[in-house]
Amino acid sequence: MNYMFPASYAWGNFSVLAVGIWAIVQRDSLDAITMFLFGLLLTVVTDIIHISLFYPSNKDLTDLKRFSVGMVIFSFLLKPVSCYLVYQMCRERGGDCTFNIDVSSAGRDRSTYEPIDQQDAPSQWPDSSRTAQQPY
Repeated sequence: MNYMFPASYAWGNFSVLAVGIWAIVQRDSLDAITMFLFGLLLTVVTDIIHISLFYPSNKDLTDLKRFSVGMVIFSFLLKPVSCYLVYQMCRERGGDCTFNIDVSSAGRDRSTYEPIDQQDAPSQWPDSSRTAQQPY
């Protein structure tokens, strides 16, 4: 049979579906729902690439291929709604579900830097300015 989309399209969507089933089964797992959300977002991007690269020309469109492309486009249009619903589920489970790359603090902020090669050696003799209290 002459397939229109490559196997990577099916593998990507079925693997995200498997993670989605894992997220539904384990209701207390924040990792599962976060992976499902980012997997859905990734498949949105890969669906755009697959549709744009592998859409057949008009002379090659049979009824079966036209139906297949219609289902792929319908699935693509439903994914933003799915992403929103999964995001709401993530927030209900107590997750933040934000993808944060903090570029501004990636510089040379050395306020919390503790050098380990230059340790202050403890003094050998007690500090003479402090006198020990005499026990009574």
